[in-house]
Amino acid sequence: MQILLHSDPHADGSQLMAQHLSAVVTDAMAHFAEHITRVEAHLSEVHSQARSGTDGSHCTLEARLIGLEPVIVKDHAGSAHQAIDGALRKLRRAVEAALAKHDPRQHRGRAADADESPD
Repeated sequence: MQILLHSDPHADGSQLMAQHLSAVVTDAMAHFAEHITRVEAHLSEVHSQARSGTDGSHCTLEARLIGLEPVIVKDHAGSAHQAIDGALRKLRRAVEAALAKHDPRQHRGRAADADESPD
């Protein structure tokens, strides 16, 4: 699984942030690693007088799944690390749902349950 970091000029796009991102994504998505070819993270910072201190960091995560449409989630938080963590929680749920939706065993199980139900 390839992990890429893109950041705007105001966000932390350092090597240290890229290493942190790689570690937390690898750990969080380990269960789904065989289904994911790439995860791209887009970090941005909002600098606004009206919003100082709250929801200043935005993280968008895009997971490319083998044979399926990409899964994209977003999170906003006070720091880049918090936004990444929030987006990862959403990404785990979204990838799990996407894979379950296209799992042939799920469909076979439902059909078998319908056939075995008492009349």
